[in-house]
Amino acid sequence: MKDSTLSCNPSSPLPSISTSSPPCAAGQEAGLSETMIEESISRAEPIIRKWDLDMGGLQKFSTLFVDDRREAKSYFEAAISLQQAITYYLKENANSKELIRVRKLMRVAMKRLEKEFHTILSANRRNLDSGSVSSRSSRTRSSFSEFFEFSEEEVNPTTPPRTSPTPGGNAKLDAERATEMAMADLMGIADCMIACGYGRECIRVYKSIRKSMVNESLYHLGVNERLSHPQMKKMECFPENVAKCKKLLSPEKMFIALDIYEAVADLSPEIESLFASKFFTAVRAQANAARVKTGEAVRTILGQFEAAIQKDSSKSPVAGGVHPLTRYVMNYLVFLSDYSVHISTIVADGPANPQTPLPETEFSSLTTVVEEDPSATPISRRLAWLILVLFSNLDGKAAQYNNAALPYLFLANNLNYVVYKVQNSNLGLLIGSNWIRKHEAKVKQYLAKYEKLGWSKILSSLPENPTEEISPKEVKECFKKFNSYFQEAYKQQCSWVIPDPKIRESVKLSVSKKILSSYLVFYHKHRGKHAKDCTVESFIKYAPEDLEKYFSHMFSQAAGVVDSNYKFPKKLVNIHC
Repeated sequence: MKDSTLSCNPSSPLPSISTSSPPCAAGQEAGLSETMIEESISRAEPIIRKWDLDMGGLQKFSTLFVDDRREAKSYFEAAISLQQAITYYLKENANSKELIRVRKLMRVAMKRLEKEFHTILSANRRNLDSGSVSSRSSRTRSSFSEFFEFSEEEVNPTTPPRTSPTPGGNAKLDAERATEMAMADLMGIADCMIACGYGRECIRVYKSIRKSMVNESLYHLGVNERLSHPQMKKMECFPENVAKCKKLLSPEKMFIALDIYEAVADLSPEIESLFASKFFTAVRAQANAARVKTGEAVRTILGQFEAAIQKDSSKSPVAGGVHPLTRYVMNYLVFLSDYSVHISTIVADGPANPQTPLPETEFSSLTTVVEEDPSATPISRRLAWLILVLFSNLDGKAAQYNNAALPYLFLANNLNYVVYKVQNSNLGLLIGSNWIRKHEAKVKQYLAKYEKLGWSKILSSLPENPTEEISPKEVKECFKKFNSYFQEAYKQQCSWVIPDPKIRESVKLSVSKKILSSYLVFYHKHRGKHAKDCTVESFIKYAPEDLEKYFSHMFSQAAGVVDSNYKFPKKLVNIHC
């Protein structure tokens, strides 16, 4: 049985199969008398009627090939006897009533075999792919007569069902044996149906099973657009046509295209080996073209992804947390980096990426971090550029805030998230440690600017030297300014967030230390002096421990919750925040 017997192509025909009669049914129609024909029909009819699908009613379907394959052998013999009878009557008397009767019996028999063929194929669809068929082809019987020899050799009244494991046997060997027997059964059915003139029906069942397997494989790849039969026939190299399909060339289809590219690329050595002959030059060229075209599709999708990042106009989070765009882009790039080998090849094989000029931003000084690295690869530069495009967009979103300090907290949160994603994925290996160090330093710069703009006004309410002597009036004025500025700052910032727990604690500690170090000295120096003042509570509202409590509750509410209504791009399967 050759590999083509169970080809993955649902349109490929079954191989030519021997139509010779089984040994016990052998004989030339020319040497048969009408009496002999009638006797053979009489012997065949009971077994055909016994397995008549229309006589089973609502009973559960039971197959010919489970408990006793001698029954299957007898059924095949009966079907061949009917075919011999049909041939005899067509030659001797084409208007014979017996011919009508035999043909009816034949239809019953073929309907049963068609059902058996479909059942066995369906039950073994996972085991009967082209690879498994190829590995077993040398051990599989290749003709109808050999099926009967197989039956005589390996089946006896006590043979266990085909699906039952051998007691104490090896599970893998049991599975291989079951698959071999299934293939032999399929061969027997196909030979018998073809010998009886029902080859087309056999092929139709085979093609329907194979087509369903192809559709299932496409579904798992995410190719949900159903293709008509004429469309499939026109598609000489499927991956190449997928690469041309405009519906697939969108950011959310990137990983489908990469899976196809990976499959074609991984199979290339086998294709080159299998079709090494000069007669198969076209096959090798077509396989290579499929790989090249799919690579072009991936590069096109990367370009669309970049454009989509630039065009995103969603609003900034009110609390300054990590923007959904940042989460989406970085998770997308993390998944992209899992294809590091193939995505690197794809980017390297393409032309240099034309970099769209970006507006001058806070990140402009970082544009050459990767470019100046002599060891940087094309994929390193491409990924770093995509992140820079993201930064440019985020810089524009930061400008939407009305508060001077919040933009820097927003940028610090988002840049820290980006650095974390790069450090903890294959992106770190592709972009490099130098890039990570530079951007970690940038996070610290943003946090320093946030602290200065968010809290310097409060510090300005206290004397530079909190221990110096000042008048009671000036003391009261300092406390009142401190109260007012602190209330204003806390009211604004109590809902702001820092999702990263480590940075959150670091910022709280830094801010509280700066504020409390001055306030504590000033408070203890002047609180006692005004203890007897009946208006003391009107200008000294906060004890140091009160301020500590306020600071302890900052930056943690709804830390970095993702906006579930985020719409860019329209959808992307299997990317989580």
